[in-house]
Amino acid sequence: MRYALGAAAVAAMVCLYGVNTACSDSKGKSGELEFKEHCAVCHSNGGNIVNPAKTLQKSAREANNVKTAADIVKIMRNPGPGMTKFDAKTIPDNEAHEIAKYILKTFK
Repeated sequence: MRYALGAAAVAAMVCLYGVNTACSDSKGKSGELEFKEHCAVCHSNGGNIVNPAKTLQKSAREANNVKTAADIVKIMRNPGPGMTKFDAKTIPDNEAHEIAKYILKTFK
C-alpha cells in the first residue's frame, strides 16, 4: 500500500510537470501571442494603419523586398517613419524571429 501511494505521487508529479512544460516552452510566448501583444494594434489582420501600401501580405512584403524572417526582424529593429522601434530589450531576438515566422506563415 505504501509503495502504491508513493508511485501514485510520483506519477502525479510527472503529469503536472508534463502539463506545465506543454503550456510554456523555453522560448517564451508563441509568435502569434507576441504578434498580438506588440504588432496587432497597427497590423490588424495583416494590414497597416500607418502606411496602407506596406501591409504584411506576401505581395506587399515582396514588393518592398521583405522576403525572409531576417528581413522582418531587421525592420522591427530599424523601422521606417511611423512604426515603433522594437529593440532586443523590448522583444528579444528569439521572440522577434517567432513573430517573423508567424507573419510569413499567416499573411499569404
